Amino acid sequence: MPIHDSPAEHPILEAKSLQSTPIYDLVQETFSFGTDGETLTRAFLKHLSAVAVLAVDEQDRVLLIRQYRHPLRQNMWEIPAGLLDAEGEPMLDAAARELHEEADISAETWHTLADFHTSPGASNEAIRIYLASGITETPEHEQHAREGEEAEIQKAWVPLTEAVQAVLTGQIHNPSAVTGILALHAIRTGAGELREARAPWADHPRGIKP
Repeated sequence: MPIHDSPAEHPILEAKSLQSTPIYDLVQETFSFGTDGETLTRAFLKHLSAVAVLAVDEQDRVLLIRQYRHPLRQNMWEIPAGLLDAEGEPMLDAAARELHEEADISAETWHTLADFHTSPGASNEAIRIYLASGITETPEHEQHAREGEEAEIQKAWVPLTEAVQAVLTGQIHNPSAVTGILALHAIRTGAGELREARAPWADHPRGIKP
């Protein structure tokens, strides 16, 4: 059996919205499942989805940012990321925008590093992680004015080997950071290859262009 995710359609018998927010909707769907037509009902978050960026410099250091996350009551080390909330904006363009807004840098070279779903049992959120290199600092007069939690962002360039250890020792928990750091380590050790920046994502839940 080929090991890859694939679409699966089951007849939707009933669908309704339980709550709506600017980022996600809480929906409930009843559907027919299995050969015997069992009826199942599931509630989940219908999410805007997001992109994330693992920036790496010439010394093979990765950029981590520290940001407060209220649901966990933690300051978490993450990688720049943001919602796909601009209508019609391709994923790569959103990633470049978020890198500028959250980290005050731009990148010359882009690749697709990894795609994943954050919590497929409870949400349809999809995240693409990009690898960005050829880093340039944004001039101070062109830097983005950050608000809210983003106003307290702190940046650190961390050697990749140290970032991997931080993941494996349980010091970093953000899913985009964990996935991106380990994916880049796999690339560096010859376990895989990078994809082009606009590599297709055929089954992206929102069908957004790369």
